[in-house]
Amino acid sequence: MTSETNPPEIFDRQRRRALRERASRRQGEQFLWTHIAQDLGERLTFVTRVFEHALIIGPIAEWQKDILPADMHCTHMPLISWGGAEDTQNGFEEDRLPFAPASFDLVISAGTLDSVNDLPGALIQIRRILKPDGLFLGHMFGAGTLATLKSMFLESDADQVRPHMHPQIDLRSAADLIVRAGFALPVADQDVTEVRYSNWRGIVSDVRDAGIGNALAGPRAYLGKNAINRLDRIFAARADAHGKVPEYFTHLFLSGWAPSENQPRPAKRGSAQVSLADILSKNPED
Repeated sequence: MTSETNPPEIFDRQRRRALRERASRRQGEQFLWTHIAQDLGERLTFVTRVFEHALIIGPIAEWQKDILPADMHCTHMPLISWGGAEDTQNGFEEDRLPFAPASFDLVISAGTLDSVNDLPGALIQIRRILKPDGLFLGHMFGAGTLATLKSMFLESDADQVRPHMHPQIDLRSAADLIVRAGFALPVADQDVTEVRYSNWRGIVSDVRDAGIGNALAGPRAYLGKNAINRLDRIFAARADAHGKVPEYFTHLFLSGWAPSENQPRPAKRGSAQVSLADILSKNPED
């Protein structure tokens, strides 16, 4: 029996960690993490605020040099046992942060928020560990990610549909969550990476390289030889003249600031001196 204070664990924490551990041992290109890191780094270049102490949550910590200035003090929370930096916090997750309030002026969490058991709670905790006017930059894989592979599994399973990959939230839901968590000046946007594959095994390999496989709690269904043969036929039927099939990775980017007295605030409703309706109704030639 569960309660509101102890919601059910949708994701298997041990399996979630195992996916990251396996990915860290693989020698794949990991182009998804490179794309995320470069995007986050570009977003930070438009921020004029000077940050002193950053926290990076997740495997994206290995791409710190692509995101942050070399001289910035940074704490890593990689979600796995990793010794990549002196100031590293191992064994913790986004919804179980070990930090005191107002510990950082910049928090970055990327590529893993879509598999957090308590995502609203994780965002609230991130906001609390930020100093006033501190910045949160987040990324998660959103709805539409791996749409091709999911549809292939659905067709292959026929009447025995099984959860091979966990679902993701859409942009509107992500935007609502960042607002509900109490961030000021919240922003949410997305982009989609399209990758063309010559076989479905390549998609699975890239998913394993990124450590973003199915972390749902519960037993795993064995595909079996017949399912693999069906997937081969389904992929071949979808391939274009070059033998390629497109796959998609939807990137949701979130940002928000810890509330502060000196932040700009929207004007109160009804305080405008000019009516927008009056402006739109005017003749441009007047």
